[in-house]
Amino acid sequence: MSNTGAMEPRMQNSMLTHDVLVIGGGPAGSTIAALLASRGKSVILVEKDTHPRFHIGESLLPFNIPLLDRLGVLAQVKAIGMQKFGIEFISPHHDKPSVLEFGAGWYKDMDYAFQVRRAEFDDILLRNAAAKGAEIVEAHRITDVDFSQTSAVIARATGADGTPRHFSARFVVDASGRDTFLAGRLRVKERNRRHASAAVFGHFVNAERLEGRAEGHISIFWFDKGWFWFIPLADGTTSVGAVCAPETVKSRGDDISALFDALIARCPALKKRLAQATRVGAATGTGNYSYSTTRMVGDRYLLVGDAGGFIDPVFSTGVYLAMHGAERAAEAVAVYLATPARARGALRQFERETRSELNRFSWFIYRMTRPAIRSLFMAPRNYFRIEEAVLALLSGDVGVNSPIRSRLTLFKGLFYLKTCFISAKTVGTRLFLRTGRFGS
Repeated sequence: MSNTGAMEPRMQNSMLTHDVLVIGGGPAGSTIAALLASRGKSVILVEKDTHPRFHIGESLLPFNIPLLDRLGVLAQVKAIGMQKFGIEFISPHHDKPSVLEFGAGWYKDMDYAFQVRRAEFDDILLRNAAAKGAEIVEAHRITDVDFSQTSAVIARATGADGTPRHFSARFVVDASGRDTFLAGRLRVKERNRRHASAAVFGHFVNAERLEGRAEGHISIFWFDKGWFWFIPLADGTTSVGAVCAPETVKSRGDDISALFDALIARCPALKKRLAQATRVGAATGTGNYSYSTTRMVGDRYLLVGDAGGFIDPVFSTGVYLAMHGAERAAEAVAVYLATPARARGALRQFERETRSELNRFSWFIYRMTRPAIRSLFMAPRNYFRIEEAVLALLSGDVGVNSPIRSRLTLFKGLFYLKTCFISAKTVGTRLFLRTGRFGS
């Protein structure tokens, strides 16, 4: 990122300055571009690829639905989506699966979401931003952003044919996803040391699905190296992916497909569901799956969605957090543009609330492979409406003033009690195996 002011003055003066430059045309970028453009702001969105393009992360949450409705795209998403009413958990340590439906949660009307092909879904959102008035520039990669000018931020880009291009805006929104454009240049990106993970994934045809209303459920399979997702899509394809330690992915070198097959073989329940299935194309792997940033806002910029941080996708939080964060970011940017005196406070509030939501999901994600969490999810109980509260969280309720917060605190207490019980039982078993008796 440049601060040298090297842009030629003549070029600066010839450029049209927009209110907002959005880097990236994924769910976060398209959402904030649509919302700001609909408010009459001059928005230009620059996307490195040409939509539709492949992307992983196909599972939405019930709390996505009202936002899709507010954006005016719910009917279009429904037309391409597989309706999803709940979650199936499968554990090798339990005799039968556990099935949780969103409609049994705290919010009875938030009872479904969708599984979507991201190529189609992202394209719908991008075209909606254009329809709302945002200027869309595809097949251009932003290569540098210059904040040294006082009147505008200058961004340099390169087209697919190598042609250079420049853009000017009062404010920059980095929605570049896992490219983390600004975070990398500002050196504020950090690998998540508490939960390092990697993923290997592919798509299958003829995978065995659940029946009837449950056909669209997402299935989560625990296995000895981590967990698998199993996401049924409307066209008959099923997305399957393994999330595990980075060392597991590195162990097989460049042969990702062989690694994927080996991981599936370690999960008998999933292997059975894929017995008659055929993978479409080679498997794909990605490392450094979880990361955070030490700063999400600054002078004339904001990081939103995966550009500001990404956590393990076990609860399908990626798209929801990106779009929900973009909606909140639109409010902050609107304040910045209209009321400069309130700009700093608005940006800081955006960052504070974003981190709070990430932390609320993270507590569960960091413990998802622990025996105590597995036990609680495989045998849920609704004492004091705890199960309803957890289902609300899985639906996307991460609000600061949410009514479920006290119940989630009770769930955490149950987790710690369960952990102590399992630890004591394990110690007792080991002692018995060594001495033939419990206790000293």
